[in-house]
Amino acid sequence: MAIDDYLRSLRDRDWQRLESGTLRLALVGLGWWTREQAIPAIESAAFCETTVAVSDSQEKAADVVAGTDRLETAITYEEFVAGNATDEYDAVYICTPNARHLPYAVAAADHGKAVLCEKPIEATQQRAEELVTATEDVPLMIAYRMQTDPQVRRLRELIADGAIGDPVVVHGHMGQQLLDVVSGSPDQWRLDPELAGYGATVMDLGIYPLNTARFVLDADPVSVTAQMHSENEAFRDVPDQHAAFTIQFDDGTYAACTASQNAYRSGQLRIVGTEGELRLEPTFLGESPQQLTLRSFDGRTAEIDDGRRDVFGDEMTEEFDYFADRVLREEPLSPDGEHALVDMRTLAAIYEAAETGREISVT
Repeated sequence: MAIDDYLRSLRDRDWQRLESGTLRLALVGLGWWTREQAIPAIESAAFCETTVAVSDSQEKAADVVAGTDRLETAITYEEFVAGNATDEYDAVYICTPNARHLPYAVAAADHGKAVLCEKPIEATQQRAEELVTATEDVPLMIAYRMQTDPQVRRLRELIADGAIGDPVVVHGHMGQQLLDVVSGSPDQWRLDPELAGYGATVMDLGIYPLNTARFVLDADPVSVTAQMHSENEAFRDVPDQHAAFTIQFDDGTYAACTASQNAYRSGQLRIVGTEGELRLEPTFLGESPQQLTLRSFDGRTAEIDDGRRDVFGDEMTEEFDYFADRVLREEPLSPDGEHALVDMRTLAAIYEAAETGREISVT
């Protein structure tokens, strides 16, 4: 496909087959991401709506319901597990701390509901495996929003079509000031190993370049190396205030990734091939304008800005509509639980590599 064709089709939904229909969602977990990103994205979506809010208290859920147009029902976690209001929703979006994904995914599966679960799928590899097993009879999708980002999907096509020759190496970075995101307080779940899992940075941020590299290369990790450390008092319980890791993929490509929860807010993805390179910058953090740049061996440069100025919102809307499209048509979902387990094995290997100083196989 010529670059002009990619430009013309950049915002096309290459996945959409649904013409009409509505998937009703119960939102499990009402933190800032659900309130500020997920709910507005669903309101902009063509094929889904929010009908049930689930939180740790009736009051909090009721406050969220009162602040939205379509949400009508507020229930607690206990009521959700018990099966309250199951006739008011078709599927569940789980956005709780990592270590609380499992019980609500199990409950959703018990109620026969499709599940869209935030990444990473759980806090540990073992718990992730339990979640996948528990949901084997219902549709399960993991919320890797980059995989439905139209620029990322075109980037994947460009690589597959040989626009940069054979991929050689991926460079990925994601960083932010975590304490600024949570109003300066270290008292939050990403810094609690019992809720976050193996760490604070690679689990929460490093997973973005890891998974996006997997997606655009259509390849899986076979081994990793890593270094990480924490120096600020707020990060005393986690090993990875700052982290760097490398990945060898099964196609022979390498990735070098960095991530930090105490750094300037930035994100980038670069894929270098034998005949050119592709860059997506800024990425991962919803900043705009997000620009895709192709530089080729013969000196040509093409820059693609798809015009979005609310990248977070657009990515989330694409993700929810894709989920609805697949569930309503009873078609397989991707990324599914098995896909997410590869990431969990890789994350576990990265933390082991940092602790031992050895290269660790991903098995």
